[in-house]
Amino acid sequence: LTLAGPREARGEQELRFQPPPAQRPVRLFTEDELARYDGRKEDEPIYIAVKGVVFDVTSAKEFYGKGAPYNALAGKDSTRSVAKMSLDPADLTYDTTGLTEEQLRSLDETFSNVYKTKYPIVGYTARRILNEDGSPNPNFKPEDQPHFTIKDEF
Repeated sequence: LTLAGPREARGEQELRFQPPPAQRPVRLFTEDELARYDGRKEDEPIYIAVKGVVFDVTSAKEFYGKGAPYNALAGKDSTRSVAKMSLDPADLTYDTTGLTEEQLRSLDETFSNVYKTKYPIVGYTARRILNEDGSPNPNFKPEDQPHFTIKDEF
């Protein structure tokens, strides 16, 4: 809300609603682009995708940076690995086919209680936003993350 109008001079105030600033567009990451942010380059941010949501985990370089314990998860959609709590190269994928109910529950809890609460969302994987044929997914909805804003790195 802003104060405006000639009434201000007379001590009266008129309140006017100002709409919030337009949100920045959602950033889309291809697998190749996401791979650039794998923590190997010191001057680059570190990104990890879980459930197609790309998080900036640079603040946790000690976990995701070069040579760190969870570096294998960086630069890719590691949804299956997070669900299984696995660093097996075969699990470093977005594919959740065949996961147990317990693993899917663990994935949802880790996604909501760790990634969404600790790290800002910087975009989404192409697989989450687009259909197989490349057309826009009409059911896509950005994640709600009220304590962060989409990072504008360009």
